[in-house]
Amino acid sequence: MPATAIDYIELDSEDLAASRTFFASAFGWRFTDYGPDYLGIEDAKLDGGISRAEGERKLPLVILYTSDLDASEAAVRAAGGEITRAQFDFPSGRRFHFREPGGNELAVWSEQNPAA
Repeated sequence: MPATAIDYIELDSEDLAASRTFFASAFGWRFTDYGPDYLGIEDAKLDGGISRAEGERKLPLVILYTSDLDASEAAVRAAGGEITRAQFDFPSGRRFHFREPGGNELAVWSEQNPAA
């Protein structure tokens, strides 16, 4: 069987301009315009995982990696993101969740662990 990899994640946005501005400001992403209703995301690494659903199923969660979790949280806040789950430890490191102005919830993680 040939290997098949996840290589694309598509987000919906209630406000494309606000989403573009947020992701460019918070993470330095660039975009390619494909008409008035679609932005191609550039400069974003991709990996994936599946979480066990508890209760009501949630939309897919896009998780971004950073080498400096505190700096990324500050960038998210400065760009207008809303923190929806404060930083917490998990077996591989630490992460937080946020909502960007277009309405998508994402997370950012790092191997850093301030308590270590």
